[in-house]
Amino acid sequence: MLQDAQLAFPEVHGACLQRVLVVDDSRAQRRILTLMLKRWGFEVEEAEDAYQGMRLCQSFQPDLVISDWMMPGMSGVEFCAAFRNMERESYGYFILLTSKSEKAAVASGLESGADDFLTKPVHGDELRARISAGARILSMERELKAKNGVIAETLSELQAVHASIDKDLQRARVLQHSLMPTRSVTYGNSRVSVMLHSCGHVGGDLAGMCGIESGDFGLFSLDVSGHGITSAMITARVAGYLSSEYPDENLALCPDGSDYGFLPPQCVARRLNERMVGQKGVTEYLTMAYVQVAAHSGRVSLVQAGHPPPLLLRRNGEAGFIGDGGLPIGLIEGATYEDHFVRLCPGDRMLLYSDGFTEAVLADGTMLEEDGLLEIVQSVPSHRTGADFLDALYDALKSKTRLGREFDDDISAALLEYGGA
Repeated sequence: MLQDAQLAFPEVHGACLQRVLVVDDSRAQRRILTLMLKRWGFEVEEAEDAYQGMRLCQSFQPDLVISDWMMPGMSGVEFCAAFRNMERESYGYFILLTSKSEKAAVASGLESGADDFLTKPVHGDELRARISAGARILSMERELKAKNGVIAETLSELQAVHASIDKDLQRARVLQHSLMPTRSVTYGNSRVSVMLHSCGHVGGDLAGMCGIESGDFGLFSLDVSGHGITSAMITARVAGYLSSEYPDENLALCPDGSDYGFLPPQCVARRLNERMVGQKGVTEYLTMAYVQVAAHSGRVSLVQAGHPPPLLLRRNGEAGFIGDGGLPIGLIEGATYEDHFVRLCPGDRMLLYSDGFTEAVLADGTMLEEDGLLEIVQSVPSHRTGADFLDALYDALKSKTRLGREFDDDISAALLEYGGA
């Protein structure tokens, strides 16, 4: 017999456990359980067998099912398995009533999906304790479900924000590449070509060129510290400082009668350093290789501000790196720089590049470094020139890196092909 509990059911079930379905082929047993449960404040439905219980599960949607194990037709274990296969909005707790105590029988009930067992005769205090345990589990399950709903909603909002940011970054990428309006520019018999591949949507690398009416011209390669939007914004600002479209704003030029003339490269680096250091709140700095070419004489003056050394490729096959380092720009107030000079002959080339080349990780885990760069430069067929040469150089670099590996840094370059007066 069911022994009634003297105390009322504590307010532990709350809103998570309100509806209880009692399934038992014994009418007397059902009535005793139902009266007890209603006295504790539950909404209760009864079923005389598992088939009726299945129909009530569809309409009543119980939070808790208390089912006898041994019933005609469908047993409580089979009923529990069928209950678990039903589509429900939330989890339902299932207690089997049994006189069985064998471990094999208990294991069979657990495998069918039962959450707990009560041995007949049922004691009210024990039933109340088992229901309290079930209520706690249902409470945690529904709390977790609610939190998952919040997480899903937040994730959806984040995905929408990410999509918007991604769209903006795609447009920013187009804008950054527009800072290099053309891939190749011809100055008399010479040509300057540029290339830029960002490791993200936008990056901190930039390469470019500018010229004046006399035919002299300059080219540069720069790399802003860090990656992403902040670095890209600085490259955009520096691009304006070295733009040939607005010579009055170009730090490399100064008025010379009716035209403009080039300042020495060391002065350009110093003026750019003053601008960078003077920007409040900006902690980024940049490295740069900047070259000026006297078109008629082939005299080249260059400054290396912490940037990788330019690679000089002579027409006769000789090759070497020039420059001795120098301080980055925007790092130290009052920094000074030194010019280097070299004379080019028709057919000579000079390659400015960012450290995305020399620090690229190869298939064996080592970095390309300067010797490796020279090797892949010399592997590019001689008929590939200008922007086509730079594309071939980039493809050669990719072929030497780990299969499927993305570059960890931006990669950029500027190629000077000197054609003489």
